[in-house]
Amino acid sequence: MAAENRSTLSRLLEWFDTRLGLSYPLLRPVPGYAISPFYWLGALTVVAFIIQGVSGVIMMLYYVPSPGAAFTSTQYIFDRVYYGRFLETVHLYTAYAMIMLAFMHMMRGYFVSVHKKPREFMWIVGMFMGFVTLGFGFTGYLLPWTVVSKSATDVGIGMIDALPSQISTLASFLVVGAGGDATELLRFYDLHVAVLPAVLLVLLTAKMYMLETHGISEPSGSKKNTGQVPIFPDVTIYLLELAAMFGAAMLLVSVIFPLNLPPRYTPELASQWIPQPDWYFLWIYQILKISVFEGSGLPIALGTVTFVFILIFLLPFIDRGRSRSIAQRPVFVTVGLIFIGEIIVLAYWGLTTPGQTIPLEQASLVLGGTAILIGIISLGAFRFFTGESKHTSAKTTTHGMNAFGATAAFVIIVSFGALAIGTSLSSIVQITLNGADLISVTTLVMAMIGLACTIMASLVLLYLLDRRTGRLRTKIAFFERIVRPWT
Repeated sequence: MAAENRSTLSRLLEWFDTRLGLSYPLLRPVPGYAISPFYWLGALTVVAFIIQGVSGVIMMLYYVPSPGAAFTSTQYIFDRVYYGRFLETVHLYTAYAMIMLAFMHMMRGYFVSVHKKPREFMWIVGMFMGFVTLGFGFTGYLLPWTVVSKSATDVGIGMIDALPSQISTLASFLVVGAGGDATELLRFYDLHVAVLPAVLLVLLTAKMYMLETHGISEPSGSKKNTGQVPIFPDVTIYLLELAAMFGAAMLLVSVIFPLNLPPRYTPELASQWIPQPDWYFLWIYQILKISVFEGSGLPIALGTVTFVFILIFLLPFIDRGRSRSIAQRPVFVTVGLIFIGEIIVLAYWGLTTPGQTIPLEQASLVLGGTAILIGIISLGAFRFFTGESKHTSAKTTTHGMNAFGATAAFVIIVSFGALAIGTSLSSIVQITLNGADLISVTTLVMAMIGLACTIMASLVLLYLLDRRTGRLRTKIAFFERIVRPWT
C-alpha cells in the first residue's frame, strides 16, 4: 500500500512538473519560426505595462488622491507640468493598447491552441493576467475625478451591486471600501498603483517561468524545424526593436491626438450626463441594457457573462483534442470568430446608443443575426478551403474549389469590399468636413485594413482557381504559404 501511495504521489508530482517546469533549465533558445510579431504580442503587452509604470510614477509626483484635489492636481499636470498633457495622453493610450494587445494575445492563443497539453496552467495564469489588465483600466479611469470617469465608474460599481449579496458585499468592500467618495477614490488609487502591479508581476513571473519550461508553441499547421535562435543577442535585439517601434507608435499617436480634460465631477453636472463605461467594458454594458435584463433580470445577465468567462478559463479542459491545426478545428474556430464579432457589434452598438434601453426583439435580431452570419461565413470558408471535389480530373489539382464555392467566395469578397470602400469614403468626408477625431480616424484605419484584406482575399481566390484549372505554371511562394494550411 505504501509503495502504491508513493507511486501515485510520484505521478502527481511528475504531472505538476511537466506543467510548471519545476526542474527545467532557463533561457532556452527560441525556434526560428517564432521571430514574428504575432508570437510576441504578450511581450508587447509587458512593454505597454512598463510604459504605464514609468509615466504613472511621474504623475504620482503631482497627483493627490482625494475628491477635493484629484481633479485640481490632474489639471495642474495638464496645464503646468512640462509635457504634462503629453504624459497623460501617453499613459491613457498605452493603457488602451495594453488592453487591446492582451485581447489579441488571448485570441491568437485560442485559435492556434496554445492552451493544450502541457500549457494548461499557462493559459489559466494568462487569463488572470487579462483580468488584472482590465482592473488597471477600471481603477485608473476614476482617478482624474472628471464627470466622465466618475459616471463611468459608478456604472461599474452598479454592476458589482447587482451580483448575489454574498459576492457583491465582499467585492464592494474590496473595491469601494467602507463607503464615501474619499474612501472609494483612495481604494481605487491603492489598487491601481500598488496592489494590481504587484499581482501582475507575480503572475508574469510565473508565466515566464512556464514559458521557459515549455518553450514557444509550435505552429499549428507546419512543424518544420527552422533552427534555434539564441536568446542573446539575437532574440534580445529583436525584442528591443519591437519595443522601440511600439513605443514610437504610442508617442506619435499621443502627439497627433492629445487629450482634453473633461469637466470636473459634480453631482449636478453628473445628473445631466449619460453615464457609459469606457470602450473595453461597453460590450458588457450593452448586454445589461437589453430590456429583459433590466431590474430583477440584471443578475441573470451578469451570471451569463460570468459563465462565458468561466468557460474561457476552463478552455484547456474543454478543448482537449490532439489537433492544433486551425483547418481541423472548424467548430472552435467558428465559436471564436462569433465571440469576437459579438464583442465588436455590442461595443459599437453601445457607443451609438448611450442610455437607451434595447428591446429584446431588436437584440435577438442583431446578436442572433451576427452569430448566424459569422457562422455561415466561417463554416462555408472551411468547406470552401478544406473540402475536396469528387469529380476532379487527373490533370487538375484538388482543392475543393467548385463552382458554388467560388461563387459564394466571390460574393462575400465583393460585399466586404463594397462595405470597406463605402466606409472609407464616408470617413474621409467626415474628417474633411468636421476635422479628425479618434473615432473617425480609427474608423478610416479599420476600413482601409478591411479593404487591404479584401484585395488580398481576391488575389488568393484567383490563385486557388488558377491552381485548380492547371493554368498556373509557376507557384508563388508567398501565396503557397497562405494556402498551404487549407489545402
